[in-house]
Amino acid sequence: MKRFLWALLALPLSVLAAEPGTTAAAAPAATAPMVNSGVAGQLTQLVFGLLLVLGLIFFLAWLLRRVQQAGPAGKGQVIELIGSRALGPRDRLVLVQVGNEQILLGLSPGTITALHVLKEPVEVPSASEKATPEFAQHLLKILGKDQKDTK
Repeated sequence: MKRFLWALLALPLSVLAAEPGTTAAAAPAATAPMVNSGVAGQLTQLVFGLLLVLGLIFFLAWLLRRVQQAGPAGKGQVIELIGSRALGPRDRLVLVQVGNEQILLGLSPGTITALHVLKEPVEVPSASEKATPEFAQHLLKILGKDQKDTK
């Protein structure tokens, strides 16, 4: 895939690198250079340009996703989201853990309100087993992928 993208990027540069001294008058009639035929040539150039731009967009999106995954996942995070529950279309309850303390927050548009600081932390079941439904776990097992790879 990388070779394909480099070839697409190098294509316009190779066109610019052609010798300007060769013209139709200097070349023999039997080996006259091909001239793009009006609309068809422009359409071909437009399609290749569009494919190049789309390929570049997808490549940059893939690269950005790779760079974001390479960072420390959860390491050094002080605040951790334990759970959340929607109360309405724009209101939520969120349970966060800061250090050893768990805090219940109320979120609404424009405001965050601390509702309660829990004296005893809520026990959270293991996230790896409960986070994915049974079907997804079975599918991952068939595909031979570890559940840690899905995050």
